[in-house]
Amino acid sequence: MKISEIAPDVYRISVFVPEMNLQFNHFLIKDDEPMLYHAGMKQMFPLLLEAVSRLISPSELRWIGFSHFEVDECGALNEWLKVAPNALPVCSEVGALVNMSDFSNKPAHAMASNATLSTGKYRYRFIRTPHLPHGWDAGVLFEETNKTLLCSDLFHQNGDVTELTEHDILSLHKQSLLEFEQGPLMGYTPYTKQTAGILHSLAALNPSTLATMHGSSFNGNCQQALYDLDIVLRELWEDVSYSPQ
Repeated sequence: MKISEIAPDVYRISVFVPEMNLQFNHFLIKDDEPMLYHAGMKQMFPLLLEAVSRLISPSELRWIGFSHFEVDECGALNEWLKVAPNALPVCSEVGALVNMSDFSNKPAHAMASNATLSTGKYRYRFIRTPHLPHGWDAGVLFEETNKTLLCSDLFHQNGDVTELTEHDILSLHKQSLLEFEQGPLMGYTPYTKQTAGILHSLAALNPSTLATMHGSSFNGNCQQALYDLDIVLRELWEDVSYSPQ
């Protein structure tokens, strides 16, 4: 487990699983109303609880956010709600309706696209990203002051990589996608008629930092990286040798 500050008041809590050759990253936002983005898996909850305890009292958590319904995004949600009695889940309207209404022990704070959530000093804008990286309910949060994009599985990179980089992450991301598409996880990130428009709208935000779920966070030219990600995904899906059969 490693803890590092990747942007002002944004702390990356990383757990590397050697058997999967994969980092699982969770982000704690320290503010008047602290938020944990990515609740993590149930099995990782003791580790994450210890990490959060080094930064704040876990009972102070007010928001627990995630992109889409998946065990590494929200598997331990109800465990967090037990230790943080004033916390609420934060997700898309679709996620609140079709998943959280049954899964969560508390009603979710459902966010429409372009709705904002204030944690005190910082304001997070929610952008719907259906089926990007995956899931009907998917969305991302963008912090408008320091321009940190909490982008979930976008720019996924395998390996135990550095916490923050200014160097190219797309080549690692492309290689990771190729490994997935050739194995049992084919179809990990689909390319739909909406993908280009969504990625271009995220690029238009001109983020300063990309906070990624798996792999290094990035503080280089984030706008160009998002434009280039569209090209990488489109080319991957246009190449029939890597398309699901």
